[in-house]
Amino acid sequence: MKISTKLMAGFGLLFILMFVLAGIGTTRISSIDESLDSAFVNRFNKTRMAYTARSDVNTIAKYMANLLLNTDPNQLGAKENLTKANTYKEKLKEGVAALQKSADSDVEKQLTYETVKSTENFMTYLNQAIELYESGKIVEANKLRTDIGVTYQDQVTDSVDHLTQYLDDNVQKGINEFKASNGKTLLMTILLTVAALVIGLGIMYWIMRSLSRGLALLTGMIKGFSNGRFDPGYRVEVTTTDEFGKVADVFNTMADDLEELMHNERTFNKLNEDQAWLKSNVANMSMLLQDQTNMHDLTNSFISEASRMIGATFGAVYLLEREGMRTRLVLSSAYAFDKDPEDNLLPEFALGQGLVGQAAADGRRIMVQDEVDKYLTIQSSFGQLDAKYLVVEPVVSEEEIGAVVEFAGLKMLSEKELDLLEQLTENLAVSIGRIRSRERVEELLRMSQALTEELQSQSEELISQQEELRTSNEKLEEQTKALKASEELLQSQQEELEQNNEELLRKTKQLQIQVQETELANRQIEEAKEALEKQAFELAMASKYKSEFLANMSHELRTPLNSMLILSQMLAENKDSNLYDKQVEYAETIHSSGSDLLKLINDVLDLSKVEAGKVEVQDEYVLVPDIMETIQRSFEQVARKKSLGFEITIDHAVPRMLYTDSMRLEQILRNLLSNAFKFTSQGSVHLHVYPVLEGTPQIAFSVKDTGIGIAEEKQQLIFEAFQQADGTTSRQFGGTGLGLSISKQLAGLLGGTIEICSREGEGSTFTLFIPQRQYSERVGGASEAAAAGQEQQVLPLPSAPAVSPLPAPAPMPVKPAPKSAQREVEDDRGTIADNDKVLLIVEDDVHFMNVLVDMARSRGFKALVAMQGDIGLQMAKEYKPDGIILDIQLPIVDGWSILVQLKNNAETRHIPVHVMSVVDEVHQGLSMGAIAYMRKPSSKDVLEQAFVELEGFIDQNLRKLLLVEDDPVQLNNLIELIRHDDVIIEVALTADDAIVKLREQHFDCMVLDIGLADQSAFDLLERIKAEEELRRLPIVIYTEKEYDKKDEMRLKKYAESIIIKNVKSPERLLDETALFLHRVEETLPEEKKQILQRLHSSEAVFSGKKVLLVDDDIRNVFALSNLLEGYNMKVLFAETGRQALSILEKEPDLDLVLMDIMMPEMDGYQAMKEIRSMPQFDNLPIIALTAKAMRDDREKCIQAGASDYITKPINNDQLMSLIRVWLFK
Repeated sequence: MKISTKLMAGFGLLFILMFVLAGIGTTRISSIDESLDSAFVNRFNKTRMAYTARSDVNTIAKYMANLLLNTDPNQLGAKENLTKANTYKEKLKEGVAALQKSADSDVEKQLTYETVKSTENFMTYLNQAIELYESGKIVEANKLRTDIGVTYQDQVTDSVDHLTQYLDDNVQKGINEFKASNGKTLLMTILLTVAALVIGLGIMYWIMRSLSRGLALLTGMIKGFSNGRFDPGYRVEVTTTDEFGKVADVFNTMADDLEELMHNERTFNKLNEDQAWLKSNVANMSMLLQDQTNMHDLTNSFISEASRMIGATFGAVYLLEREGMRTRLVLSSAYAFDKDPEDNLLPEFALGQGLVGQAAADGRRIMVQDEVDKYLTIQSSFGQLDAKYLVVEPVVSEEEIGAVVEFAGLKMLSEKELDLLEQLTENLAVSIGRIRSRERVEELLRMSQALTEELQSQSEELISQQEELRTSNEKLEEQTKALKASEELLQSQQEELEQNNEELLRKTKQLQIQVQETELANRQIEEAKEALEKQAFELAMASKYKSEFLANMSHELRTPLNSMLILSQMLAENKDSNLYDKQVEYAETIHSSGSDLLKLINDVLDLSKVEAGKVEVQDEYVLVPDIMETIQRSFEQVARKKSLGFEITIDHAVPRMLYTDSMRLEQILRNLLSNAFKFTSQGSVHLHVYPVLEGTPQIAFSVKDTGIGIAEEKQQLIFEAFQQADGTTSRQFGGTGLGLSISKQLAGLLGGTIEICSREGEGSTFTLFIPQRQYSERVGGASEAAAAGQEQQVLPLPSAPAVSPLPAPAPMPVKPAPKSAQREVEDDRGTIADNDKVLLIVEDDVHFMNVLVDMARSRGFKALVAMQGDIGLQMAKEYKPDGIILDIQLPIVDGWSILVQLKNNAETRHIPVHVMSVVDEVHQGLSMGAIAYMRKPSSKDVLEQAFVELEGFIDQNLRKLLLVEDDPVQLNNLIELIRHDDVIIEVALTADDAIVKLREQHFDCMVLDIGLADQSAFDLLERIKAEEELRRLPIVIYTEKEYDKKDEMRLKKYAESIIIKNVKSPERLLDETALFLHRVEETLPEEKKQILQRLHSSEAVFSGKKVLLVDDDIRNVFALSNLLEGYNMKVLFAETGRQALSILEKEPDLDLVLMDIMMPEMDGYQAMKEIRSMPQFDNLPIIALTAKAMRDDREKCIQAGASDYITKPINNDQLMSLIRVWLFK
């Protein structure tokens, strides 16, 4: 019988007994309940009514006595007694009627009847007495009370007492009956319980006996398994068909599998041990051989150690030696070699001779196992043994034989020992090659030393020969003296000698003159060198002074210009509406003139940077049509305004893509075209792009106009700085004369030149030539970029026509640029219906824009496009699309500024924005409210995923928020603050609970309280960010704790926002969650909507904020203080950095500091460093104001401690936007 059948039978019987017991108990309890109702409830109520009737009779009698004893019926007490007597009379009548109605038995009815009868008599008496009293017959009424009233009263009380006595007797009788019934029920329950217990114990014993028998068998088998025994003696013999039988079968099968698994494991462990043994021996041999410096020690060490490792009892090493055409193998070292020590001849073999020679000739191992004992014996002091094997192994390095090793032994070699032998010979081959190389080097060194000694010997020989020559000269002198005796013979010689001497004197004088001239020339060269060094130093100092002058002049010019632009813009805005239109026009003219002056200053700085070599060229792949379309857009309005023709043509042979600095190229072309339009009053301007095929390949950009032209003698002059063709005071055209100078310098940086062709009165042609570096020249670079690990997608580009040596074909006109930049790509703005899903794409790359538009349309979106930041922002406000794809690096307004303005506008802050850029700023994008961040260049799969995320966010009507908070009061406050029908709020009380919920569900945002009990916030945040699916979850930290700078930086690494609990923190929390949940403000309740509106209004952000303005120029102080005070901000002033520090000590509650850089006593850099050295001002926003505008200024300000940076002249809107950002943080 199966275990389940046994259990069901046993427990079934127990259940039947339990049901019988429960039925009997239920029946008896119901009977008891009825007895209780009868004996207690009903009879108790009747008794209570009887006692109430008796009490009412006595109360009526009391009030009647008081009434009749009062002789004045008009007194207040008399009326009150009469009223109460009547009230209790009615109550007595109702109570007696109820008693009569509830009577059950005949006796009870009889007693009740007597009570009713006596009550009626009492009522009759009462009515009579009251009538007498009311008629003024008080004496008669009193007589009636004493005669029959008291008697009737006693009759009523006696009848009630009889009734209550009867009812009490019935209650006692019911109690006795209940006790008897309860005793019977208890006895029956005990008997049934004992019977059920006996039967249950019997069933339990029967089941446990059958289970324990099967478990005992299985336990024995499991103990055997735990001791690693799987033999048949520990197997269970299956004799039953129940579950134990099946389990036994499973255990037997598992034993077979475990036995096989252990066998495989032993085999695997054996292989690992063999490999470890092999590697260990090879490593030991390598360390032994690398210390050897000569061949004998090397081979001796090898044969000894190798014989020990493989267990050989005989071994020998034969080195390969070459002598002329002869090659032989010579014994170098041996192990247990039994050759006669007196015999000095070492054995040797030729290639192919014997086993040793044959192994060397074949380059393969030779192993002999049979008949070895007949010719090879191994000797010791006790005797000799026959060898069982012989192995001959060639030592091969780079397919060349270096040696042969031979081993013999008493025990056959295993496979692992043969593998070890092969690897050991490889190490020996390397070491032999190393030592032979070393020997060759030593041989060459010896030869070099021998040659040196030979040269030294020859040098000594030469010295000896010189000494012999000197001796010979002395002998010749002696002979000369001897010959002088004969004057006749020497006379002619003397004259000749005199002539020679004169000639020598003349040459000597000439030589002295040459020496003097040489010395003079050297002195002149030295003086010229010193002069050149002095000039170079002066030139460097002049360049330094020029840079400092330009920087200081930039500051001195921008400082007053800053005040002028700020104040003129404030006047032109006319916020108070107190200026006439003409005055506003004057202010706009002042602002326009100041902007022109700023452009002039920038031109001067550009020229200085180019001349100083501080301009860096950033080469990149650029599309020629894109540059031409940009130029077309920039100048078509100028041409239309001056009624001039404007045309751009590109030859077919021009490559579509060039490798150059697009920004510098556009700057040069803009300067050339600006000059062309400036000096042309009628006719046209034509830009022609064509290739130059002669010599080095170049691309020419030719700008031709029909203007006034330039005289030939002035054509080189115009390329000098501050020079124009007409430099007189009465010249017709204005300008600084810097454009062409800057363009020429920039052309040189691009590796090109600018040429001019002009005739006065007929127009001019300026041609820019730059090297033709096409896409194909950079294939290697592209491959390297791809190998760097970035996933790239090369968008398909139309192939450029090949450059042909034939004459260039006719120019192909470029399609005129659209009227505005946003229409570079045709979009769907004209076909948008009410229920369409609209996607706005803000991107300045035409080709990438086309890809995004096609993908958007394929997914059911109507696409809107914008190629400039300002236009994209305007379209977002106008069309309010369902989603936005936003590039960061945009013209006019960058993507970060657009994102800030979108999220600060109540009408657009709910729109999901997907950011894409070439820079990696994921955390910044998400913290500013973007739903996702994608880095360019991106693959098609990444783009598809971006659209999936955007679609999912748009289609999601309800947002999900996770609140992690363990304080119930705080949790309820948060829920009350955030909840509405557009948000589903989930709650987690612990860190582990939060992790579980995040893994099970998708949340759009999480609010985390730092003070959790079970885990620190940092550990929880690290766990969240460690999971790929949760890495981009926006997290808002909501805490009461103030953190130091280090911990705050750690938190900012994980969280998008940190809110410290204070008076304003609920508003901040509502705003941050609304930002990350992308809630539509208009759908929120009115009170929440008002909170957000107050928080984002300019007055609310700026009002009451305390700002320290540090600037030594009173004009800037006046302009900026008026601007800030116009927003109800409190402004404090300091003229130097030292004064600023003093004010900070007195006013530590400042909200922001505006810091000028160039100041007396202590400049802005030093002041910011001092401020940051004070711990209490670590988080104080500091915005640096500088007018130098030179290279690396921003980096210097940030390193000194500035939070942000803005250059003079300051744009009002830009400054206030920057202040808003830092105040809001």
